[in-house]
Amino acid sequence: MTTSSRKRSRLFRFLGRQFGDESIVPTRRLVAITAIGSVLIVAVYALGYGAYSFWGFYLVLALFSVVDLLLLPSRQRFSAERTIPEEADVRQSFKVRLSLLADPALGFSLNVELADDIPISFTDYRTQREDEQDVRIPKEVWRGRLEESEVGFEYDAAGQERGAYTFGSAMLRYWGGVGLWKKQTRLTCRSEVRIVPDLSRVRGILAAAQDSLVLDGSRLARPHLSGTDFDSIRSYAQGDDPRRVNWRATARSGKLMTNILRPEKGKVVTIVLDCGRMMGVELEHQTKLDRTLEAALVLAAVALKQGDYVALLAFSDRIKTYVPPGRGLPHLRQLTLAAYDLKSDFVEPGFGLALSHVLRQTKKRSFVVLFSDMESYLYDQELPVYARRLRRSHVPLLVSLNDPLLQEWARTEPVNQRTAYIQSLAHKFRLDRSEYVSQMAGLGIQVMDVPADRLALSAVNEYLDLKARNGL
Repeated sequence: MTTSSRKRSRLFRFLGRQFGDESIVPTRRLVAITAIGSVLIVAVYALGYGAYSFWGFYLVLALFSVVDLLLLPSRQRFSAERTIPEEADVRQSFKVRLSLLADPALGFSLNVELADDIPISFTDYRTQREDEQDVRIPKEVWRGRLEESEVGFEYDAAGQERGAYTFGSAMLRYWGGVGLWKKQTRLTCRSEVRIVPDLSRVRGILAAAQDSLVLDGSRLARPHLSGTDFDSIRSYAQGDDPRRVNWRATARSGKLMTNILRPEKGKVVTIVLDCGRMMGVELEHQTKLDRTLEAALVLAAVALKQGDYVALLAFSDRIKTYVPPGRGLPHLRQLTLAAYDLKSDFVEPGFGLALSHVLRQTKKRSFVVLFSDMESYLYDQELPVYARRLRRSHVPLLVSLNDPLLQEWARTEPVNQRTAYIQSLAHKFRLDRSEYVSQMAGLGIQVMDVPADRLALSAVNEYLDLKARNGL
């Protein structure tokens, strides 16, 4: 930047403060007085005293305006504080408190207007917009009297999209005394908040007992889970394996007792998230990436609760993030922070790149769950090749979201040529999906094409079934 441009920049910033953030605004009282005075001046003109009345009226008004502005305290005697949580779930309301702090030596009360500035993607901000222009409209304005050194207000906000957001400065207007002018200023109080995926189901899983995991109203943990690690001893029931009878416990208790075995802990679950262009498609008011990310975190919570390791890989045409395998609830926090701000890219996904990374990083046999879109599966030539390589040392599972619009089109009544054509295309697409599932099953690779409301449940059940079969 040259010296002349720096000078112009300082000048423009100064003018912006004086005529924008730190300007003065007329009150309704001043507007009303000016309007009434103008009418009287016009009437006095008929009597021939128009010039005297004009200058006299506006000189008196200017004098009172100067006195009013001098009585108002300086802008430096005010500050603002905002109380906001560091983290909140997407589409879940949270409380925000904005407080105005004044110099205790102010000595008199003022009328104030305090407005907060919140990000554009938040619920209440969006409802305040009156047109499609990207105009910074304050979300909430509080009006009242400042009679103490601190006043404030609370409001509810809810982020509609994941990511890190900044709440900007607060805007203050205050007036008093004669009440002709308002001073306004921008009070710096920047605050950060992370909008993470909806973790309500994850919290439910973590709070549930080990033998009563429930997701979306369906029980996840099954009583017939078996394994090689000893878990507990209970009374023998009809249908139990006689080879697991604990004869020592039977001798002590006087009744037949059997050992309960559980699947081994310490297995590895690798979650792979596609962030390509198809994952940015909106599906029932959420993008496909949002849906799959929430399902992936539910699967991670179940696996960590079972004592296994979980790794996370997100990719598009490049590796966007990778979290090595870890265990325990602190690792779930690490997975959430690594993935909460993932966005879809307008590119085709590089399945070969992602699966090659998994093969390089994961040496131990693991359950690899790939969340993507069926359209991406169908037209990618690298995926079957790398999936076969992956199957040699891992257990791959390809998961995609079923398209409800495709199901609706398939059920459309062919009342005319257009609807008949739509129905035939829908049946073709469904047939292509079914053929792909069968083709991959022939290669020993399972593909699940499930509705959005059963995405997490299907992935978790497949993981638990695999554990029950000692497939890892």
